[in-house]
Formats: sequence, C-alpha cells, structure tokens
Amino acid sequence: MTVEGEARPAGRQRLHTLLVFAVALLARAAVVAWAWGEIPPIADGTYYDILGRRIAEGSGYTWLWPDGVVTFAAHYPVGYPALVALSYLVFGPDPSSAMIANALVGALGAGALHRALLGATSPRAALALALLGFALHPALLSYTPALMTEGVSASFVAAALAATRALGAGSRRARWLGVLCLGVVVGLGALVRPQLLVLAPALAAVAAWARERSPVPEAPRVRRWGKVVVVAALALLAALAVIAPWTARNCDKMGRCALVSLNGGWNLLIGTNPRAGGTWAPVEVPAACTEVFDEAEKDACLGREGVSAIRRDPATWLALAPKKLAATFNHVGAGPWYLHDANPARFSERARTAAALLEELAQRLLYAAALGAIVLGLTRARLSSPRGRWGAVGAAALVGLAAPGWITVLVASALALLGGFSARERGAPLLAAGVVLGATAATHVVFFGAGRYSLVIIPALVLATATARGPWARQGF
Repeated sequence: MTVEGEARPAGRQRLHTLLVFAVALLARAAVVAWAWGEIPPIADGTYYDILGRRIAEGSGYTWLWPDGVVTFAAHYPVGYPALVALSYLVFGPDPSSAMIANALVGALGAGALHRALLGATSPRAALALALLGFALHPALLSYTPALMTEGVSASFVAAALAATRALGAGSRRARWLGVLCLGVVVGLGALVRPQLLVLAPALAAVAAWARERSPVPEAPRVRRWGKVVVVAALALLAALAVIAPWTARNCDKMGRCALVSLNGGWNLLIGTNPRAGGTWAPVEVPAACTEVFDEAEKDACLGREGVSAIRRDPATWLALAPKKLAATFNHVGAGPWYLHDANPARFSERARTAAALLEELAQRLLYAAALGAIVLGLTRARLSSPRGRWGAVGAAALVGLAAPGWITVLVASALALLGGFSARERGAPLLAAGVVLGATAATHVVFFGAGRYSLVIIPALVLATATARGPWARQGF
C-alpha cells in the first residue's frame, strides 16, 4: 500500500474521532441549555461551587468560616474545584458555567475513548461503540449538569485508555513518550479522583507486557519482565510528579502531608459502619476524635479509628463488601437523582423514574455486551462448535442483563484478565478493561459504594465490548 493509501484510513479515523467529539458535545450542550439557571448545586456540589468561587477570586483553596476565620482546606480533592474555578473565570461565576466545563471534558473523553477503541476493533465498530457507549450514554448525559466528579473521572479513564493504546505503538521514542503521557493523564485524573492513581502503573504494565509478549523474537524472560516493571514505575513517577506540587502544598499548609486530599480517614471509617449498609452515611465520630478539630488531624484520627474497627472485627467489615459493591454497580441513576433533588419542579418524580429506567436499560445492555464479548474471546479458540460458543456467549449476556450488577462486574473483571493473559497475540484491551473494573471494585470494597461511582467504569465496559470482533488489532494495542 502506498503512503497516500495508508494515510486515507488514518485520516478517516481522525474524522470519526472529531465526529464522536462533536456529537458528544452537542448532546451535552443540549442538556446544559435545558439545565441553565435551573439546576443549582446540591450535595458535594455545593462545596465544589464554594471552593471554586474562592479559587477564582484569588483566595486559594481555603474555607471561610461563619466567624470570619479563613483556613486552608484539602478535604476534597483539588482537581474538580480547580476546573470549576477555571470555568468561573472564563464564563462567569455562576454554577451553570461549570456545566460547560463538564460538557467539554465529557466530549473530550468520548473522543479519547474512540482512539482507544481503534486499537481493539474495526473503525466502524469503534465509531458506533464510542457514540452509543459513551457520547450518548444517558447516565453520562444526565450527570452533565451535576457539579460532581464522577463524569469528569470517567473522561480521565477514557483518556488513560487512549494513552495506553498509544504507548503500545510507534517507535521506541514514541513509546517512552507514551509512558510519560499516560502518567500525566492519570496524574491529572488523580487530582480529581485520587483512586485513579493506581491506573498509571497498572495500565503501563499492561501495554508493556502485551508488547513484550507479541509475536517478535523473544528476549530473555527476566529482561522482558524487567522492562514491564521499569515502564510501570516510570508511569507512576510521572503521575506523582504531576501531583507533587499539590502534595508539597498540603505538607506546608495543612500541618500533615497528604498526597491529594484529607478525606481517606473519613471514608474508611464510614465503610466500617454496619448501619450504613455499604453506602455513604454521616460519619459517626468516635469519642477519641470528638475534640479533634484540625482538618488534617481529624482525618488522621478517623482513619486510625477505621483501621481499629477493621482489626477488631474483620469479619463484619468483609461482610459489608457485597453491599458496597451492590450499592456501586447494581444501579446507576445518579443523574436523575441529582436533577430531581436540585429542582423537583424542573425535573419531576415521573421524569426521575423514567430517566433512571433508561439509564438502567443502557447500563444493563452494556453489561451484557461487555460480558458476552469477553466470553466470546475466551471461547473462540477453545470451543470448535459454533453452537457451544454462541451458547456460552448468550449465557454470559443473560448474566449481564439479569444478574446483580456487582456480580457481573466481578466476573467480567476476572474473565477479562484471564482472557488478556491467555491471548496468543495482544491481549492489552481486555487486560486494560479488567484492570479498570477490578481496581474500581477493590476501591469500594475498602471504602463504601454509591451508584454514581459506576460511571467511571463505562469506558472499560465499552472497551471490553469492542474486543468481540478480534483478533487484536496490529496497531496500538
């Protein structure tokens, strides 16, 4: 094929990415236009709005108390308040302005996911999946007006998957630049959602392992695994370098070093409370912490009490894990809940119910498609009978449709990792999807669950679905 002939598919794929971005942006812009001035911040959004205003006005990440005292803050991760502040500076200090930032970040995430999907499936399938699975996913659209972090975090996960694909392709120099790019993307994402930090070494290791295992003259095993470790470490260091200035600020201003935020102790303690039922509940402050008022010391005290509770009764804490996972993955509904609670007159109870049912259907279909695709990849080389193969795929899809969502996510994660490691060629797409699903589930086993947290796994589910067309693409992943 001539250079000109090779350029045509690449140019067409770039046009597809622009199309995905445009569709995602238009859809989100329509939601923002409907919500403008009608959907005020609620829940954590009220704090993000206040903190964003203070950053925008030059007061920094600080909190103004009713008695006029100003203190430095770090309870919430700084990334999203900083994004809100940027939108206030550009579009005006109104909560509706932050919706514009949400829409732009969501559209960029859709485009990034399309680039990731091109490494796992055909161009047409990548276009369709990016549009239906992310750009127009009702759960992501309805959450656009919410001054909350999960929709933005989903876009950072999509961008990390795109960087992982780029890491596996091109020249040696380009691959090392890809490692740094992945680290930077994850570092920025971790400033919004600190739990994303684990994706830097994990996804870098996935891409490096897949490349080392691809059909090329084999290097000694020790050297190959050594390269995987080096690539993972470099990606983690790049991510930490992005976070480091904020960590240094916390060490200086908060009286205690914190990588990103000072709410880990709060969340851990909430996750040990049997009365919370595996989801969020107001923290029940132990006696040891009632007279501790400093923000950093309070979080440290609550964290110690959480660890003590786990050590005293590990069985009770572990028994909460299914409830935490069920609260996270069984249902979405975060957007309809936010819209209704923010303005019941604008978004009625009937609208909330209808929107939640639509999101539930979309997410169930995505669960079914992802699990079915993973099983298809596993059985393609193991079952010679088409009837048996498609029977297994159908059973998997039925599990995705009917089983509790948390079971689907755990099964999909385990099978994706198994399928990725056993793939004869490049199993990076399945490994990457399995890593995101597994890491998200593990996070909420440790802390607590909520339906909005399932938004961050949508890119991984779409990527897993894309692997149905196999074999692995020769470019990228």
